Amino acid sequence: MYFKKIFIATAFIGLLIAGYFSFRIYQIVMMPNTNFNNPEATLFIKTGETYSELRKDLEPLLKNIENFDVLAKRKEYVYNLKSGKYILKKGMNNNAIINTLRTANVPIHVSFNNQETIYNLAGRISKQIEADSISLVNSMLNEDFLSEKRLDDQTVISYFIPNTYEFFWNTSSSQFIERMGKENQRFWNTERLAKADKLNLSPIQVSILASIVQKETNKHDEMPRVAGVYLNRLKKGWPLQADPTVIFALKKTSKNFDIVIKRVLLKDLEIESPYNTYKYKGLPPGPITMPDIVALDAVLNPETHDYFYFVADVENFGYHKFAKTLQQHNKNRIKYQQWVNKQRIMR
Repeated sequence: MYFKKIFIATAFIGLLIAGYFSFRIYQIVMMPNTNFNNPEATLFIKTGETYSELRKDLEPLLKNIENFDVLAKRKEYVYNLKSGKYILKKGMNNNAIINTLRTANVPIHVSFNNQETIYNLAGRISKQIEADSISLVNSMLNEDFLSEKRLDDQTVISYFIPNTYEFFWNTSSSQFIERMGKENQRFWNTERLAKADKLNLSPIQVSILASIVQKETNKHDEMPRVAGVYLNRLKKGWPLQADPTVIFALKKTSKNFDIVIKRVLLKDLEIESPYNTYKYKGLPPGPITMPDIVALDAVLNPETHDYFYFVADVENFGYHKFAKTLQQHNKNRIKYQQWVNKQRIMR
């Protein structure tokens, strides 16, 4: 009888211990452990990040970080962190969280356009992926890369086709460059190359001219007509005389691309710069901005006409008045100058 009581007591204690450990296992593995009110939380893990660094970011998101530690060690996750962007769902348990951080790196959308310099582009990209602007600039201006692609520091911006692309957040600068090379080849397909060749322009030259068109008008339906004007001038051997190239020259010379110039003055036309298309015939040495695909295609599909001049249309803002002769252009230009003076736009 005495031994029976001992056996029952021991069994009961054993059940209590087993129950406790079962509950602890359930608590550590299966019990919801998130501590945020929103439906989900975003977590970024940097390349080379340690578990102790990750733990600091995780702690505010979890109800019990110690329980997470136990399972993370048990599943050896603490030694196998993977960089990237991860989405944690409200109510997740520790097991689901660890599985997510192991396998569910979420792609992001990276967008860029209208950057005036490679430094602006690098800054724009670095705000969207892990690679910083310095590493991006170094990759973009790498001598071997430039030599292989037959680019230089003035034309390299033409290599990057503006669009929205899907990347992983932990993309490195070299991976970004590699992907952009594939996108460049995809854009410059056989059809576009044939059109460029018909215009007697290389892809880089198309990009340079498209950058000027981009700066002249933001009206997509007008871009082919503007492109046609500049192509007509190139065929005649005339200087392009494009105000946006002078503005770019002023910015580049002053090393200040943040200044806003609304009006080009006569004295500006004398600036000594290969980008000054009033002084130098032909195309400038590089794009003056990153042209959109619409502008690139406008150059490849220009409107055929006999226009050689254009000026802003003060009666239809955003558009331009085109002229075949200098006499007609001067009449249009006087109207524009009168309007500018009336608006007191001095610079």
